[in-house]
Amino acid sequence: MAMAVRSIVKIDEELCNGCGLCVTPCAEGAIEMVDGKAKVVKDELCDGAGFCLAVCPTEALTIEKREAPEFDEEAAAERIAEKLAAAVAIQQNCFNCGRSEMDAVLFPCRKQGESTWVCVKCLPALIHG
Repeated sequence: MAMAVRSIVKIDEELCNGCGLCVTPCAEGAIEMVDGKAKVVKDELCDGAGFCLAVCPTEALTIEKREAPEFDEEAAAERIAEKLAAAVAIQQNCFNCGRSEMDAVLFPCRKQGESTWVCVKCLPALIHG
């Protein structure tokens, strides 16, 4: 597999509290819980977008630039299909109205130092007050 210097998620095992909140926003399925800690299971599944960062309550996730295999979009699609078939997810809800990700599009956010989720209906009020 080709190697390139690119952005990829790094998880600090010492800071990870094992809550698993970062697993769901990883649209490529690169992050899994292994022995009670979040792990990037395959570098080629991580696109480096960092949607997982905002929900980590301990700030254990960062983006680093390093040599890693190229992102494999096909492998990521297969991984997500497997997870969807197995119904592997942690249900998330909007902190404001309680709508679930089954009812609305949710975005990870930080509010008053807490990692949480907000739905598209509540997002404008959060942004504009």
